[in-house]
Amino acid sequence: MDSNLMITLASFVLFTGGVALFTWYSLRKTNLGSSDGYFLGGRSLTGTVIAGSMLLTNISSEHLIGMNGNSYVNGFIVIAWEVTSSIALVVAALFFVPKYLKMGLTTIPQFLENRFDGFTRTMVATILIFSFVVTLLPIVLYSGAIGIESLFGVSEIFGISKTEGLWVTVVIIGTIGSIYAIFGGLKAVAFSDTVNGFGLLVGGLLIPILALMAIGGGNVVDGLVEVYEFAPQKFNVIGAPDSVLPFGVLFTGLIINQLYFWGMNQTIIQRALGAKNLKEAQKGLLLTGLFKILIPLIIVLPGVICYYYFQDTYYSTQDGVYPLLVKKVLPVWLIGFFAAVIMGAVLSTFNSVLNSVATLFSIDIVKKHINKDISDKKLVRVGKVTSAILAVVAIFAAPMMANAPDGLYQLLQELNGIYFIPIASILLAGFFMKRVSAIAAKTALIFGLLFYIFMSWIYTGHGIHFVHLWGIEFVLNVGLMFLVSYFYPRTDNYEISDAGLVNLTSWKYTKAMSIGLCLVTVLIYILLGSNS
Repeated sequence: MDSNLMITLASFVLFTGGVALFTWYSLRKTNLGSSDGYFLGGRSLTGTVIAGSMLLTNISSEHLIGMNGNSYVNGFIVIAWEVTSSIALVVAALFFVPKYLKMGLTTIPQFLENRFDGFTRTMVATILIFSFVVTLLPIVLYSGAIGIESLFGVSEIFGISKTEGLWVTVVIIGTIGSIYAIFGGLKAVAFSDTVNGFGLLVGGLLIPILALMAIGGGNVVDGLVEVYEFAPQKFNVIGAPDSVLPFGVLFTGLIINQLYFWGMNQTIIQRALGAKNLKEAQKGLLLTGLFKILIPLIIVLPGVICYYYFQDTYYSTQDGVYPLLVKKVLPVWLIGFFAAVIMGAVLSTFNSVLNSVATLFSIDIVKKHINKDISDKKLVRVGKVTSAILAVVAIFAAPMMANAPDGLYQLLQELNGIYFIPIASILLAGFFMKRVSAIAAKTALIFGLLFYIFMSWIYTGHGIHFVHLWGIEFVLNVGLMFLVSYFYPRTDNYEISDAGLVNLTSWKYTKAMSIGLCLVTVLIYILLGSNS
């Protein structure tokens, strides 16, 4: 083994081992035997931990690898996926989370039972479990394997083919991620995410900084100017109607998707459900909103820098271009650290999703339908077994994600649309449309699933962008719920009751920070859209 590889491996092991040690030390006195302790971190999470965990649950290898690959080809128009998240996080902090904490929810489907009926809750929980296991987990594992294989050359170390190297890497990542989720619960996931989040910010920012310094002769600003002058079109945030992300989608399906992802998605919002009070939950959400405005420096700008270095050479293999940039600009002794950052980003999303799936299955399926009187100890055991089984399924499904035509990130968003929009439709109806009935919600849920699948993979000649399809589907779902509820109305109004589990006093900076985040988001589009 040569000295460079030994240095790389040493820095990788030191950072990864340090995260594990910190997590163990932080959890040594935590009671993981109760359902609240295992699934919600004992309702004790602070704003900083919530923000770090939310960011790392969201930002994974499909962003570092996939989104930088996407911006390499398409430029800054893909920033919409990130900066519009801050507006959705503002809505979540002001509207959704106060209601969730008041109700004392462990899972989002619990609200659907209170608002509609038990069958609606079970349908949504089942759909979510299926979606996580067949879409998100495999894509996260596969994109992470691409990054680790590219940086370490796993296939060369073991003398195997690149395909076999990816398989080995997928198994290793999946196994380590499972250990966090199975044995540590949400608190282990959240604490490890916080440290990995710091590593992501430091390591992720190093890539564009070092690259721009190299391009600008030691000056970052000069480097950025040179990259901009080389390809000014790549910095435009206003997507053309025929682009991979047209500007118009911001006002149709994208906002519905963002509201769902940040305000109603179990994997993300479970961190806020575990907050010690509303103040910490709101602080965590709004800090995440701030990070989402800054994160394009890590997951969009490097892709454009790749275009400066490589032009269109790797357009056909866009998901492989970011690791090339990393190897080009990082010194050898930092490559292991950066591989650990990628590993941490993968682990954070993988173990977070596993924990959420275990929570959904244990609370919404087992406790609801199989054994209503199950003890906390047995429920936690069910969660651990569920995590282990589903981790194995995800590991075997991961290689099926190879060769996505528009990149892994785009594939993930297209697949997410199957589930996100129908569930968002009935959740929003549950909050805002008092007379919508349970049968209307179930009808819209089934219609939405079938409509999107038909329009995306059966009738493909319509030429409508998939994000516009989300908006169309949402409007149709709402109309259908109105119609069905007219014939089968709800006979009483639903009112949220206070479970009295946490303090519901708001964070004093909530309104000021919310206004600031919205203004900055609009300003980004004004400034970077002026050269369109």
